[in-house]
Amino acid sequence: MVGAGPGDADLITMRGFAALSKADVIVFDALANTNLLDLAPADAERINVGKRGGDHTLSQYEVNNLLVTKADEGKHVVRLKGGDPYVFGRGAEEVTHVAGQGVACEVVPGVTAGIAAPMMAGIPVTHRDHASCVVFVTGHEDPDKGQTSVDYKALAALIRGGGTACFYMSVARLSSIIAGLRANDLSSSTPAAVIEWGCTPRQKTFRGTLSDVSSTGLNSPAIVVVGKVAAIEESGLGFYALRPLFGQRVVITRTRQQSSLLRDKLAAVGADVLEAPTIVIDEPDNWAPIDDAIKRVGDYDWLVLTSVNGVAAFDQRLRHLSMDARCLASVKVATIGDATADAVADLLRIQPDLVPDNYVAEALAEALIKHGVKGKKMLLLRADIARQDLPELLSRAGANITEHHVYRTRLADGLPSNVLDALREKSIDWITFTSSSTARNMVELLGDEQELLNHLKTASIGPITSRTMRECGIDITVEATTSNLDGLIDSMMTAP
Repeated sequence: MVGAGPGDADLITMRGFAALSKADVIVFDALANTNLLDLAPADAERINVGKRGGDHTLSQYEVNNLLVTKADEGKHVVRLKGGDPYVFGRGAEEVTHVAGQGVACEVVPGVTAGIAAPMMAGIPVTHRDHASCVVFVTGHEDPDKGQTSVDYKALAALIRGGGTACFYMSVARLSSIIAGLRANDLSSSTPAAVIEWGCTPRQKTFRGTLSDVSSTGLNSPAIVVVGKVAAIEESGLGFYALRPLFGQRVVITRTRQQSSLLRDKLAAVGADVLEAPTIVIDEPDNWAPIDDAIKRVGDYDWLVLTSVNGVAAFDQRLRHLSMDARCLASVKVATIGDATADAVADLLRIQPDLVPDNYVAEALAEALIKHGVKGKKMLLLRADIARQDLPELLSRAGANITEHHVYRTRLADGLPSNVLDALREKSIDWITFTSSSTARNMVELLGDEQELLNHLKTASIGPITSRTMRECGIDITVEATTSNLDGLIDSMMTAP
């Protein structure tokens, strides 16, 4: 049983990370960040048992039995619960049930929202000068109890005495909670705050007093903080919301295989990222001629790799052929872009001999020609849709070119429903394009709804992609000065 933490996937514990990486089955809640599911093996079963607003995917009884059933199948089951499993999460009930059925269970603590959400809103729940104790209170008690077990008299006294109260799951009952505190002589001017979607790019914070906190318009999930600390506004405490793209919703259109790095980089600067892969990567129909060329790679003067996918495909075929980078001992390697160069270093454990400053095919051709390519044998391993500028320029300069398509790209089957809904609701701020094909495919996937792009800010990774975007009728807000992911994000962060 793993505590997923309060929202941000990076707040998972190392032990939780390790458990997820070995999971055969993940049974997850609505408030567990779904990016954590990517930590599990690709073939792991993922089962959503989330409960939101009274809408239960499965009853608690069914969840309990599901855990036992999956464990009895001999599978490593991870029960992923938002926050900490034992803080208003019914984790203890589930552990007791599975243990009663003879299933061993390890519990991994998680960061709880009552501490983390106020922290990310710039509110410390304890403070040497303002609060010497903190209490967690549920606003959603067991409905079968008939009456509240919260001692509002003691709670009001604790807050008056300098304590902090953090209410979970309380938005729907906030008026009655405030009434309970006011009835026990807690002043209406007592500082209070509401943090909605804490520790996520969707985070919103309201600060005020007990008298006006119920009229914020904020919704669940939220943490309500009552006490002197809710009025603290000191320099540096609100760092989370000061990140350059905080709260801005960004759609990324890269392939599923490539999206995680851009997603993580955008999330690090505060963006709320939605993935809309417009491209699917497939293997070639026939590896035989490619494998034959790779077996004879030592006969070539240059190996040219123009994408991370191309490097990955080459590395995979080397392994398939029981070969390794020693076959490149006498071969020079050229790449386009630092991401491709990094992939060569990471996967092949060698450093490229040539990486042009400008990350386009024409720049690579120019740099190679300066080295002297007349009569040189060059092996190009690329995508099936790669532009022909590179081989044509090299051939004209006298190079002997052998080109193979080591991966195929095709149009995705469709856009994810959550992305389409967000586009139609006009709740997207940015859309990024990292290649010409992502732009063309997005337009094709939208069909007669292409106008949904009209109100968005758009970010292009470079001049070739920008040219295609214009041909497709897409206006360009920013173009990366350096044609890589960091350049793309820098251009977004500095946009007016």
